[in-house]
Amino acid sequence: MIDDGLKQRIFDEVDKGFDDQIAFTQDLVRYPSQRGQEHTAQDFLYKAFAERDLAMDRWSIDVGEIEDHPGFSPVTVNYDNAVNVVGTHRPKQEKGRSLILNGHVDVVPVGPLDMWTTPPYEPRIDGDWLYGRGSGDMKAGIAANLFALDAMRRAGVEPASSVYMQSVTEEECTGNGALSCLVRGYHADAVLITEPTHDCLVRANVGVLWFQVELRGRPAHVYESSIGSSAILAAYNVIEALGKLEAEMNAEKADHRFFEKAEKPITINIGKIAGGDWASSVPAWCRFDVRAGIYPGTSVEEAKQRLEGAIRAASRDDPFLSNHPPTITYNGFAAEGYTLPPGTDAEKCLAEAHGEVFRAELNDATMPAYLDARVAMLYDDTPALVYGPVSEHIHGFDERVSLSSTRAVTKTVALFMAEWCGVEAI
Repeated sequence: MIDDGLKQRIFDEVDKGFDDQIAFTQDLVRYPSQRGQEHTAQDFLYKAFAERDLAMDRWSIDVGEIEDHPGFSPVTVNYDNAVNVVGTHRPKQEKGRSLILNGHVDVVPVGPLDMWTTPPYEPRIDGDWLYGRGSGDMKAGIAANLFALDAMRRAGVEPASSVYMQSVTEEECTGNGALSCLVRGYHADAVLITEPTHDCLVRANVGVLWFQVELRGRPAHVYESSIGSSAILAAYNVIEALGKLEAEMNAEKADHRFFEKAEKPITINIGKIAGGDWASSVPAWCRFDVRAGIYPGTSVEEAKQRLEGAIRAASRDDPFLSNHPPTITYNGFAAEGYTLPPGTDAEKCLAEAHGEVFRAELNDATMPAYLDARVAMLYDDTPALVYGPVSEHIHGFDERVSLSSTRAVTKTVALFMAEWCGVEAI
């Protein structure tokens, strides 16, 4: 246990550096690090990590190195700009427990710009809130990890074990960025991921599947539409069947530990749709993209069988589709969920640090969305703690993160790092 004097010095240094931390987060938000564009934000972080004398590693994800791993998700895009950055702190003498501090730099598309109050990549502060795409999910968390280490150093100490500062890509679509870090050889005694979790610890997390459904129809002029078969109308029936499956799976939540009280743990979302070629023609094609949640303990193959079964059943009732069934292409997440067993040493250490900062118990929560923690939990037998600040409207308009919560979380991360890794004088 570190003494109260050092603890207070660390907290004071977080406060002293917080204006710089906010400015750093704003600078990071200004990089539009959507899929395929992440490299410029990673260049910014590489420079920031290197300026802190971390041992640097940077690489583009190599599909050939990870495609045979059970945690791999299929990918249909070029990975040249899917760059991972890791900065490693190494102690004078390895005494404590090692730690990975992980965050993802990729963000989702912004949607119609006129729906934002102010431009999404022009961060603004209004009261306690910092606005901008990626402010909450999760650039404030990446900054918290880095500035927690800064605060320790200004307080006169460094971690007495290896700390790996990771900024990864592909969290929003495959999870292959974090997987690439594991395959590259990055391991630690614990992982902390500062996703926006409303100051809570994630206890259980669903898995996620991405796939595209393509339906064919029989084209015809609208004046004789009765001889045609609309792929778009057929898609309605398949989408309705997926909605029924979603309701069926949510009705099973009592069978899945930690999800019993969740309002809606499973979402099957139709995220994109397109079809047809001409307003006066019966549409000959329709494609839609799906994101489906799955409970921990359900394998990817089991989930695929259930989803495909629902689609086939809906197709059998359609005269055209029964002979021309939809095609299904898996094109992203193929990730299983996980649960964090209560009582690990890492959780106890985080709970104590949180209690020191918030003067309250650390609450836990289930997460009905993908998290990179599954890589460590499922494939490296390592406790992965997902814990971060209050954020609102992530993936929506006017995304924002609470600055007061971010400050408190930064103190928790710094104290957790000091307690978990131990400290040595600079």
